[in-house]
Order: sequence, then C-alpha cells, then structure tokens
Amino acid sequence: MHTVTSNRPRGNEAKLVDPVPKPTDPFVDDPGPNFVRTGIWFYGAMAIVAVLWRTGMYSEPIFFATQEDAATGPSWRNDVALGLFVGFVFVALSNLATRFTEWGENLARAMADALGPISTADAILLAFASGLAEEMLFRGALQPRVGLVVATVLFGIVHFVPRREFLPWTVFALVVGYCFAVMFEYTGNLIAPVVAHTVINGINLPTLVKRYGTPEPDV
Repeated sequence: MHTVTSNRPRGNEAKLVDPVPKPTDPFVDDPGPNFVRTGIWFYGAMAIVAVLWRTGMYSEPIFFATQEDAATGPSWRNDVALGLFVGFVFVALSNLATRFTEWGENLARAMADALGPISTADAILLAFASGLAEEMLFRGALQPRVGLVVATVLFGIVHFVPRREFLPWTVFALVVGYCFAVMFEYTGNLIAPVVAHTVINGINLPTLVKRYGTPEPDV
C-alpha cells in the first residue's frame, strides 16, 4: 500500500515513497497475460495457416482425413472416448516420469521456468488453443499431403529445444505425435487427436506451474 504524502512538504521531512513498484501496481507490466495473449495469437495464426493450406489450396475439409470421412461424419462418443483414454494414459506416464526419474523432474522444472507465472485458467486456455491449432496443422493439414511419418517428424522438430533437459520433451512429442497421427488415420477426423492433445496439455501445464513454478493467483 502506498504512503500518502502531502503536496507541500514541511521543513526537512522527506517524502515516503516505495522504491520498487509492487506487483499490484496498475502500471507494472504483468508477464502472465502478455504471454498468454501472445500464445493465443500464435495458435490462432497457426490454425489459419492450416485452413488456408488444406481447404484454401486443395478444397479439402480440414477436420477430416478424406472427403469420404467427411461424408460419413464422426462417431462422437467413440472418438471422444478414444481421445480421453489416450490423453489420460500419457498424463499418467508423464507424471510417473516426473516423480521417479531425474530427467523427468529436470524437464518439469525447465518447462515450469519457461512458462513463467501464469494462472491455472490461463494454462488451460493455452492447452486448448495449442491442442486445437497444432492438430489442425500437423494432422489436419500436413498429414494428408506429406504422410504420417513426415508430419510426425515435423511435429517433433517444432518441439525441439537445444538444451539437454528439454530432449525428453522432443522424444515425448515424437511418440505422442505418432499416436495422434494413427488416431487421425483410424477415426478419419481430428476429434480424438484434439481431445487427447488438450487433455495432456490441460492437465500437465497447470500441474507443472503448481508443482514447480510460481502460478498467478486466480481471480
């Protein structure tokens, strides 16, 4: 709380001021919302690129593997159930790796530091945005044109960070990316991959922030 001072100081009285702005000051930059806002814009642009590539250039449906799959339509209950199952399996595996391996804990701490202080709600919002946009680009747009293997390798490459502690993240991305690609081929649509991707990020990101980072208070 700032100390209120008179506009007309008396004698040699010194004004009492805060030497460092408090985090609650309205004019102090808050990195959390800025980071989230940038992420939303980034993933929004990624989704637009995916639509322009698949639908704009080839007149094909972005959410389906083929025109035949689009005509048949999704099996919502089965596809959502498959996505939930795969998502929770990978959440459990990543949690075990974090708790019982040194490389898993090092990766978790590094990712929490990279995320910075964001709220649980913002982490979940980023999880949904990344799950939808990345699946639209790598599975919905690229995979029908370049194939399952190439799309999966590209997915792993964009999750590569040239730091030792992040190498397991790249391997994890390759494995889950392959599973997402197989689900896309098997179901013929993006429902299962998007659900699985969102579940993994939606649980893991807030968990990392709470366990190893400094989350912002939820308001």
